[in-house]
Amino acid sequence: MVIKIINRSSNSLPEYATKGSSGMDLRANLEIPLSIKPFERILVPTGLFIEIPEGFEAQIRPRSGLAIKQGITCLNTPGTIDADYRGEIKVILINLSNEEQVIDHGDRIAQMVIQKVERCSWHESIELQTTERDAGGFGHTGKK
Repeated sequence: MVIKIINRSSNSLPEYATKGSSGMDLRANLEIPLSIKPFERILVPTGLFIEIPEGFEAQIRPRSGLAIKQGITCLNTPGTIDADYRGEIKVILINLSNEEQVIDHGDRIAQMVIQKVERCSWHESIELQTTERDAGGFGHTGKK
């Protein structure tokens, strides 16, 4: 699949790091470094604009290395970029560490996965088919 992209940053286009990668790294597009205080949220621009084909979405997900090394992760995860959105891709980051963290221009801040989207229609009913699990949830199967 080919997706149209506009890159208004000096960073390279997102790319798959390895043959088996599901996501492409997104990089910060900054004029000056951003400091993130503990438990602070920021919106980080990427300088990227994309035209996703109808029937697909882009999902924005955290990078595991950033999370474990600096305590920085994405909020609203996975973030969804709908096929009809044409604005700049921006990433909501939060610092969950106890120390101030810094994001520099070009830092890999998130990963983007392109996914097929299925649409549904509803059929209102007065009952649902029962299952072994039925309404059990929130840890009802216990620890193993």
